Amino acid sequence: MSAVISAQNLHKSYAGQEVVNGVNITINKGECYGLLGPNGAGKTTTLRLMLGLIDPDGGELKLLDHTVPRHAREARLRVGVVPQMDNLDPDFSVAENLLVYGRYFGMKDSEIEARISALLEFANLTHKKDVKISTLSGGMKRRLTLARALVNDPEIIFLDEPTTGLDPQARHLIWQRLRELTAQGKTLLLTTHFMDEAERLCHRLAILDQGRMIAEDTPRALIARHIEPQVVEVFGERVTQWAQQHAAQYAQRFEVSGETAFCYVEDAQQLLAHLRGHGELRYLHRPANLEDVFLKLTGREMRE
Repeated sequence: MSAVISAQNLHKSYAGQEVVNGVNITINKGECYGLLGPNGAGKTTTLRLMLGLIDPDGGELKLLDHTVPRHAREARLRVGVVPQMDNLDPDFSVAENLLVYGRYFGMKDSEIEARISALLEFANLTHKKDVKISTLSGGMKRRLTLARALVNDPEIIFLDEPTTGLDPQARHLIWQRLRELTAQGKTLLLTTHFMDEAERLCHRLAILDQGRMIAEDTPRALIARHIEPQVVEVFGERVTQWAQQHAAQYAQRFEVSGETAFCYVEDAQQLLAHLRGHGELRYLHRPANLEDVFLKLTGREMRE
């Protein structure tokens, strides 16, 4: 597979604090690659470095065989971007937003107009073609922002938290559209706080924390490497006391957070049989997932 993005020993500091610290990432053509991490982990800064919007303090970057930031402008002609916050122009209609954006890439109006119908159909916004942005719902604006990122038929799409704030229906529609893009051979670089989103969409992903890459692999491989295969979540007011007395007997590893004990086990049958005799406690038995990996590696404490 050919690499379309390459970052080697990437560094970036602000006010003496290293926000990106020695990150190495290689992303291949046609894959969806995820960047996960707590707030302040360096995800958005890494995206901005890769796009050449800010200069690195050290390291080497290549985007579509162009050296970044020196030749970032040439590379960005073949890139689409879905920013974290919608920045649609409220003075224009839905179609006009696509037309004006396409001009930034040097496209002729006739070329852009030939793509508008397909882009609106892709975003399920054909019926909103001539309406003003202010009349759109949040989900519609997000879908339009995705369609706008495709106006220049890019080879790579950068997506910074593309489904934040959306209802489940809108999220699932965008997931479907992103899968369609990778099926077409597009490369996606995605940041998200939704672990299920990353697990569903990403072929590979990296977890960043305090500017460093602390893990990288496929979602399944990360789960298998870092977490026992089964998880039993135990709830209740007396769960801390229960965990102190019993959890170590039945679980390979456990953590208590608030009113929940997370018990990580190879085989849950003995633990489940024990819990059935404790009617004051509730419990949920499930397979391990990417969120378990994320919390194990980055911790459960809040990040501001």
